[in-house]
Amino acid sequence: MTTLEKARGPLRGEVTVPGDKSISHRSIMFGALAEGDTTITGFLESADCLSTIDCFRKLGITIDREEDEYKNVKKITVHGKGLNGLSAPIETLYTGNSGTTTRLMSGILAAQPFDTSITGDSSIEQRPMKRVIDPLTLMGASITSARGNGCAPLNIEGGKTLKGIDYTSPVASAQVKSAIILAGLYAEGDTIVHEPALSRNHTEIMLSAFGADIHNETANDGTASAILHPGRALHGIDINVPGDISSAAYFIAAALIVPGSELLIKNVGVNKTRAGIINVLKKMGADITLLNEDNSQESRADILVRYSKLCGNENGKFIIGGKDIPTMIDELPVVAVLAATADCETIIRDAAELKVKESNRIASVVENLTAMGCDAEATDDGMIIRGGKPLFGASINCHADHRLAMSFAIASLAAEGPTVIQDSECVSISYPTFFEDLKNLTR
Repeated sequence: MTTLEKARGPLRGEVTVPGDKSISHRSIMFGALAEGDTTITGFLESADCLSTIDCFRKLGITIDREEDEYKNVKKITVHGKGLNGLSAPIETLYTGNSGTTTRLMSGILAAQPFDTSITGDSSIEQRPMKRVIDPLTLMGASITSARGNGCAPLNIEGGKTLKGIDYTSPVASAQVKSAIILAGLYAEGDTIVHEPALSRNHTEIMLSAFGADIHNETANDGTASAILHPGRALHGIDINVPGDISSAAYFIAAALIVPGSELLIKNVGVNKTRAGIINVLKKMGADITLLNEDNSQESRADILVRYSKLCGNENGKFIIGGKDIPTMIDELPVVAVLAATADCETIIRDAAELKVKESNRIASVVENLTAMGCDAEATDDGMIIRGGKPLFGASINCHADHRLAMSFAIASLAAEGPTVIQDSECVSISYPTFFEDLKNLTR
């Protein structure tokens, strides 16, 4: 539990957020499947990413950690054994709270010559896994939900011959796409995954750097495809992980809602499939500038944010939906907090995926915004937030969801009276030092 108060004055200075969680996961996974060593700097040592390391160590991969003088991680080295170098684990693989670990590893494990079982915490055991079970089964894999409910634990039978498929995913999901592509590395024939919009493409960018023959194509109507031609070995590389834009989003929001604030957020990943929050907030009137942009491999930049009054269009409304949603799905809770402070009505739609995250984020966000005095309403695929009313401190039930805990910590900066974040320790899933970093900026 953490108690927070309204900001006493402007937020000013610089902050460096931890490494990108999605890229950190993939750097371990792909490094394990590569021949030779992969070195990783900027790695995110959060609970989710440590779960990925633990799983690959149980699969026979040696992973070394080098510390700096402050005992923080300086470098991770993955001693890869190639696509066929994994060993049978002697126990069930446990992924903690990490949906990325669970789903992506299902694609890798489906192609191994040995049987495995994989599960996670109570949240993972309620999150939908049929979205990867079904396409992997079409490829020839044998994966069953141990409880018959389409969720983990999953039992994966080894020794199956996989074939490439041409698959159309009903949702734009990087986890679904990546699970299929990773199985496709072992399959006979090409693997193609079509999506209604291009989901985050870290897998395609990083696998290409490791030596895989993979690329994206986007049609005129916005539908996207990832195309993998298998048969190439992967080779170890050096990876420098940029800061996570999902973590940066909280400080972007903080600067926007506290009058007089000006923050520089250093070295943030601004991959176009992830940077939707920047584009959307600019349309709402946010003063955000990208500095020192580097577009090699994973794009990155410093983000300068100044306090801004957010508002809608001439009709007093602002709509967030369509192809913007996949590029900012994890940032929508904090965007909802910003909407509560804006002088307009904000409608978030096409975001039903929020219901199957670590919590039902539609219901949870509306519940807590309402507790703080906001006029908010849940819909089937999003929410309606009628901003402009004063916010008041409240007891926040974040349902052990790290993104809710951090989003409502930001809401506290604009609320009268104390705000109590229950289960605040859940931020360790993605940003272990979040409250310390926030405190340093608000002193």
